[in-house]
Amino acid sequence: MGKLYSELTDKQIDFIEQQKIFFVGTAAETGTVNISPKGGDSLRVLDENTIAWLNHTGSGNESAAHVLRNPRMTIMFCAFEGEPLILRAYGQARVVHASDGAWSSLLDLFPPSVAARQVYVLDIEKVQSSCGMSVPYYDYQGDRQELNNWFERTGEAGIKDYWVKKNQQSIDGFDTEIVERAGLQSQKD
Repeated sequence: MGKLYSELTDKQIDFIEQQKIFFVGTAAETGTVNISPKGGDSLRVLDENTIAWLNHTGSGNESAAHVLRNPRMTIMFCAFEGEPLILRAYGQARVVHASDGAWSSLLDLFPPSVAARQVYVLDIEKVQSSCGMSVPYYDYQGDRQELNNWFERTGEAGIKDYWVKKNQQSIDGFDTEIVERAGLQSQKD
C-alpha cells in the first residue's frame, strides 16, 4: 500500500540514484497536462527535500511554460528491475536559466552539455511510495545517442537558434521566457 513521507529517506535517495529514467509532470491552470520522460545523467538529489534536474534542448518546452505559470511539479520513478516500487516527489519547482545567478553552480552538478537548456529545482513538499507491482520488468540496454549526435552536429549557435524558433511557447501558447532568460534576441513573429 502507498505511504506518505514529508521528505526523502536515505533508502529512497539510493533508489533514485540507481534509476536510468524518471518522469516529470507539470500543468498550468488551464491547457494541456504534460508528462515527460527524462534520462541520461540528468538528475541530482541535493538533500532530502530538494531535487535538481538538467533539461536538455528538445522539441517542446512545456515544463518551462508550466512552471512559470504554476510551479507545481511531480517527479516519478519506477522500479523496472528488483523489488517493485513507484516513488513520487511532489512539490514546487523553479526553472533556472543561463542568466540566473544559480545557473553556474547548478550546471556544474552535471556532465557538460552544449544543449543544456534549463535546470529545474524541485522543493519537495511530500513523497509517496506505492507498490509498483503492475510495473513490468525492463532491461536497461544503454542511452540513445541520437540526441547527443544532433547536439554535436547543430552546435551551440544552432541550438540557441532552435530555442528562438521552436522553444518560445508551449503547445497551449504559454511563454517559456527562453529567449529573454537565455539572453537571446527574440525573433517572434
